[in-house]
Amino acid sequence: MARYTAAVCRLCRRSGEKLMLKGSRCLSPKCALERRSKPPGQQLGRRRRVSDRGLQLREKQKARYTYGMLERQFKLAFRQAERQQGITGDNMLVLLERRLDNVVYRLGFADSRSQARQLVNHGHIMLNGRKTDIPSCLVKEGDTISWKDRSAKTEYYKQLAGTVGSKIVPGWLSLDTENLAGRILSLPTPDAVGAKFDAKTIVEYYSR
Repeated sequence: MARYTAAVCRLCRRSGEKLMLKGSRCLSPKCALERRSKPPGQQLGRRRRVSDRGLQLREKQKARYTYGMLERQFKLAFRQAERQQGITGDNMLVLLERRLDNVVYRLGFADSRSQARQLVNHGHIMLNGRKTDIPSCLVKEGDTISWKDRSAKTEYYKQLAGTVGSKIVPGWLSLDTENLAGRILSLPTPDAVGAKFDAKTIVEYYSR
């Protein structure tokens, strides 16, 4: 499966804001955006005015970077949201939040979405009691997220057990801190996502 392998801190610098791609490191003085706020690459003498199309592209790229998706994957998610009833931008936000790797991250099982994706890929996560190694799998209301029995014996799981309760879990999820298991109470709403990008602008980008 294709994936982005370059330095993710460059993506935050390119976007001009923290996208929390490295978890707790983004909140520390080691954050690349804190040390070098300028975008990567050669700096011109003066800043050029960004066109409307450029602003739309920037918002789309921020959404892609945030959820760790390649262009083809992201466009497929947009087309799926477009086919659903309702507002396309809101539908897309809900679909992105329903990804299994994102839910694992939201439950506090991982420090970042890329780490959550790795946990799912390596088969540590169970969805409704069955091993699921597809990060893009969409969860639904009533689903349960838990750990495989063998994974619960790892050193990572033991360290996680003592810290998992410190992270705030969204209201559409519930977390059993004793057994490190989560449950989907309801589908997320666009307001609950807290996105750092404008979904409406992304719809405008793909509608041209």
